[in-house]
Amino acid sequence: MSEPVSVRILDREYTFGASDAERAGLIAAARMLDTRMRELRGGDKLVAPDRLAVLAALNFAHELQQARSGPDASTGGAFALIDEANRKLDALLAQAD
Repeated sequence: MSEPVSVRILDREYTFGASDAERAGLIAAARMLDTRMRELRGGDKLVAPDRLAVLAALNFAHELQQARSGPDASTGGAFALIDEANRKLDALLAQAD
């Protein structure tokens, strides 16, 4: 069942409906959005909130796109990182002997 949840983003309160399962994740996402928008705004308090929201959304979309298409997006990328770490450890152990 959907219950009202209130979050603050750039000192404005927003209320939306969320299930118990979604609540914590959406609150965390709102905090992350607030942080990103504050970073983008910097010391310039005159930047319009809607502009900051679009810039933050574009940043998040770009990060998501990179995560989906990057070399570490698949389990193959993760295995490659583990293999490389193992090679480095083997080399260090060989030097120690």
